[in-house]
Formats: sequence, C-alpha cells, structure tokens
Amino acid sequence: MRLILNILWLLFGGFEMALGWWVAALFFAISIIGLPWARAAFNIGLYTLWPFGQEAVRRDAHLGREDIGTGLMGAIGNVIWFVLAGWWLALGHLFIGLFWAITIIGLPFAWVHFKLIPISAAPIGMMIVPIED
Repeated sequence: MRLILNILWLLFGGFEMALGWWVAALFFAISIIGLPWARAAFNIGLYTLWPFGQEAVRRDAHLGREDIGTGLMGAIGNVIWFVLAGWWLALGHLFIGLFWAITIIGLPFAWVHFKLIPISAAPIGMMIVPIED
C-alpha cells in the first residue's frame, strides 16, 4: 500500500514540493556558509519525494544524545532557516494540504503535507527514519 501511495504522491504534487526543497538546498549550498541548511533541505526533499513509510523525528530523541544541531546552535540555525526559506515551504505545504483536504480521496496526501509543515519551519536537528510496523 505504501508503494501505491508514494507513486500517487509523486504524480499529484509530491515531486513539485520536493523540487522546492531542492531549490532551497541549492541556494544555501551556493552560499557556502549555508551548507548545514543545504544538507537538511536536501534530506527533507528526499523525504518529501517518498514520504509514506518514513517519518521525521528529533535526532536527540531518536539517538538518545544531543549534538550541535539539537542544542542552542540548532535553534539559532532554525530561526535563520525559517526567515530565509522555511516560511514559504511551510506555506506551500499548508496550501497544498488544504487543497487535498477538500477531497475525501486526497486526505492521505493532505495529512502528509500537514506533517511536513513543522519540519519545514525547523528542519535542523531532525532526521528521517523508516516507520516500523
């Protein structure tokens, strides 16, 4: 079922949102100092491309230890991210999610877009892990 949902997701807007993440990653990578944000944006773009069967979790909660991205530096990085790119990615997920929520058949896609809003606002300190059945 996950495979079917992921293929439908790709066909009905998932690729475009992943592309938005990768454009953000490219802009951050070009600046050189934005490489930490570029890496986060690229990884979340992969998650946005194929979301069913995976979830985003806080790295410190999953690994059981803090690192530079989950402490104060990560919080500062997330503020910078939100100002420069996070708000428009979050708005994109919100509007597309609302569009899909109007239809009954689009509810799984709306749910994924709504799950992507918090990670759009603050991706530093997050990681993508497979959902265990």
